[in-house]
Amino acid sequence: MDKILEALVSSSHPLTVKRAIVKKVMEAAEKEVTEEQCQALYHLTTRLILQGEDAFQRQVGLQVQEAYARYHRDEFARFFSKEFVLGLLQQGYGSLDCRDPAILDFLHSSLRLLISCPAVLELAPLLQTEVLRIICERPEPATCAKLATILTDFPQCVPREKAGVLFCQQLVRTFAYFNCPATEERELREYVTQVTRVSVLLQGIWKAEPATLLPSLQEVFAIISSTDPSFEPSIALASLVQHIPLQMITVLIKSLTTDQNVKDASMTQALCRMIDWLSWPLANHVDTWVIALLKGLAAVQKFTILIDVTLLKIEQVCELWFLVVPQIVPLVKSLKNDGLPNSKTFLLQFAELVHCMMYQYSGFPDLYDSILESIKELPKPNEEKIKFFLNQSAWTSQSNSFASGLLKITGKSETGKTGLVNLGNTCYMNSIIQILFMATDFRRHVMSLHLNGSNTLMKKLQLLFAFLAHTQRAAYSPRSFLEGSRPPWFTAGSQQDCSEYLRFLLDRLHEEEKTLSAFLVTSPKPEPATTSAETLNNAASQPVADSQSPLHPEPVAAKGDGRTLVERMFGGRLSTAIRCLQCHSLSEKEEPFTDLSLAFCPSMSKCHGPNDEHKSSSSVGPCQGAVNGGSESSEGSVKEGAGTRMERPVVEPTLSVPDLVDYFLAPEILENENCYFCERCASLQRAEKVMQVVAAPEYLILTLLRFSYDATCHVRRKILDNVGIPLHMSLPLRQHGISVTSSSSDSPESGENLAKKLKPSQKEDGMTENRTNSESNDSDSEMLSVPYVLSSVVVHSGMSSESGHYYSYGRNVSNTDGYVAHPSSKSLESSSLSESSTASQEEMGCADHKSTDWFLFNDSRVTFTNSESLRNVTGRFPKDTAYVLIYRKQEVSGQQSNPGPVVNGSRLSGEPPLQKELMDAITKDNKLFLQEQELNARARALQATSASCSFRPNGSDDNEPPGSCGPSGGGGGGGFNTISRLVF
Repeated sequence: MDKILEALVSSSHPLTVKRAIVKKVMEAAEKEVTEEQCQALYHLTTRLILQGEDAFQRQVGLQVQEAYARYHRDEFARFFSKEFVLGLLQQGYGSLDCRDPAILDFLHSSLRLLISCPAVLELAPLLQTEVLRIICERPEPATCAKLATILTDFPQCVPREKAGVLFCQQLVRTFAYFNCPATEERELREYVTQVTRVSVLLQGIWKAEPATLLPSLQEVFAIISSTDPSFEPSIALASLVQHIPLQMITVLIKSLTTDQNVKDASMTQALCRMIDWLSWPLANHVDTWVIALLKGLAAVQKFTILIDVTLLKIEQVCELWFLVVPQIVPLVKSLKNDGLPNSKTFLLQFAELVHCMMYQYSGFPDLYDSILESIKELPKPNEEKIKFFLNQSAWTSQSNSFASGLLKITGKSETGKTGLVNLGNTCYMNSIIQILFMATDFRRHVMSLHLNGSNTLMKKLQLLFAFLAHTQRAAYSPRSFLEGSRPPWFTAGSQQDCSEYLRFLLDRLHEEEKTLSAFLVTSPKPEPATTSAETLNNAASQPVADSQSPLHPEPVAAKGDGRTLVERMFGGRLSTAIRCLQCHSLSEKEEPFTDLSLAFCPSMSKCHGPNDEHKSSSSVGPCQGAVNGGSESSEGSVKEGAGTRMERPVVEPTLSVPDLVDYFLAPEILENENCYFCERCASLQRAEKVMQVVAAPEYLILTLLRFSYDATCHVRRKILDNVGIPLHMSLPLRQHGISVTSSSSDSPESGENLAKKLKPSQKEDGMTENRTNSESNDSDSEMLSVPYVLSSVVVHSGMSSESGHYYSYGRNVSNTDGYVAHPSSKSLESSSLSESSTASQEEMGCADHKSTDWFLFNDSRVTFTNSESLRNVTGRFPKDTAYVLIYRKQEVSGQQSNPGPVVNGSRLSGEPPLQKELMDAITKDNKLFLQEQELNARARALQATSASCSFRPNGSDDNEPPGSCGPSGGGGGGGFNTISRLVF
């Protein structure tokens, strides 16, 4: 019979003929057959099953073997002996390796044919040993799933007692090595199914042998608490948690948190990985265990672990608040409308909690506006009560410094703008990048530079600007730019001062271009075909033609002064004149500046009027503070109580940016300890110092010095005064009869930022100007009012300079936006900027801009906003104060404005064309992004289908799982929203 069958399956007869003959062979199994014929048929069918050339041969082998084993079971039991099974599992079959899944499939089908036969019991000890050996070899998930199916159907083959404990531990260890490199939906589904089968096997063993549960859980903790950087356990371990009885939570958590042998680093690692488990599609009860472990650690006051985990996994832990935010307004309306007494009580408590959360996670005015409107009629807790609530179960007293980067947007913002990913307290950098990008003319100049192949900071900025303009991602990760632009004294991962970063960045760009320009002057003239990319990489060996300088898209002579791009866009000049009040001699020098640091005056009421009495430097302390290492002022420089209280009525600001500019430029009397040494008098004399702007920058950067040093408490306090931010303002500019040169090469202080400790005073009557060794007349100079329009603002949210959050407002403004002003002369006595003039300017220019042409940049999040929201932000959120402002100079009739960039001989008034290298980089990344989106869509589909077929065990732990607090919803980080989570 076996010869006939073997010849038949390898013949060329039609399949219909073959099937008919096979049917006859199977029917013959009901008749009496000799043992020799049975053995020959079993060997043949085994070979067909395991080594059949096609599906037909394998199917014939299965059908014939099943037919003959049914009627001749004893003969099949003798064929399927211990020696035969051992050979299959250790040596394989023919060309098949022993690890081939077909071996386990054959083993399973053969055992099913002997299911009620004593032979299975005889094979059980052998199989118990072999499955333990196989598991110790760390097989693939597919092999483990087939073994799990065999052991589930034949529980007598599961190792027992000590071997059973070892088997469970090794199976848990094997879980840790599971990996799924698949990208197709079908493969992902299959992988999840395989993991589920193995976890169900473990659950069955734990129920049948309770003694195996605790050692298994100890093994799980040992794996996930490993600090070995070369080993990252699979997230598939999450599937085991749903099978752990919830009744064991209290005992296990207490054991873990009080065990002295568990190091803090190990516990931190374990908790972080458990939080990662929340993204597993069938991770039931994981949230319950995470919360229980957090509470257990808090109970034993292991706050260091909790702080570390919070900082490492803040996206998963804290973004829950932002998932709740959209539901708050509907909930408040519902509670107001139902009229139940309980609802009213709950609403009061809920409003307090909402105020606490908005205080803790400040810096999101666009999200909180509607919430504040909905609860404005309810009592608001004061700052002391809020801090009490937050500190009741606080793990640390430090202020929240990691609210940034919590919101991840899955799709491109409706604004069309691109956000920036927070790379760990890098909101200071993100806010600065966005306001520089919104500086339209500066951006166009940067984008028009020829920097192909270079590795300079300007090239990194150009690439970053290109991605912000053209990427399809909702938020771009500026990691390369961060590494290239971070000041060396900045600690990675900690909050920094955005104004200090801005100064460092502009100085680096300026010095970089100046170095290259110096090289171009001393280099021989290159061939016309020479490219500029190599020059930036090796300036010592590769000359560059002046007309193709990588940092000058136009010939240097076009401007006539050889200034760098930073100088042309942000550079101004400030004249400092000191007049001796004894001999009236005048000493004057000019210095360049890229920003003006505006101090708050000691007394608000004394900052406005032009007829105030003189204030000597001995009676008034310094009033300028700085952030993170800058000059610091005494306590007297801050208004009484400013920076210590947050609760105060929302009123119109009594101080405005023009007031602070006036105060910056106000004359100062030098006397007593600050007397001036007059060379003509050859002694210390009372003198007056006057500062005047003599060259106005295209972009005026103003930094409000909001942080002052409290000498009493030895802390740095924030000045929370609400400062009015006009959309239009004017800067007083002194213009001589003979124009002042803009060259900065003669000044030894060139490149230094000007930050002066100023004291308010007024000019004495009858004063005349006298230069040292020369004299000039007041008639040789006049004051012009240079118009500026607001371009962008960086807002600091928080109570100290070492913590908090930065976000920014911005809009596209060029030098012709707003209005065209006519030059107006002013005397020195009337150079102060008044609120009325500012208001009139706003009336002239506000019609040129829509109320919604502003954008709010908050790391990854970009939304539409308006100027009203910007100017009222401190009134609504007292911790959110304007810090860095950029104003764009407007075109003045009769004066030549700064021209736009030149590309291919043509001057651009719009965005420059994207260069090929930048276009290639963006196209490549956009393709990668589309591939990621496709994988994400498949992963979400898998998650949805997996949830519908999730296993729910019977018994005491088969309750419905509580609502997960994981980040799988709302477009946040983690879950199957991120394809990296699929690499288990």
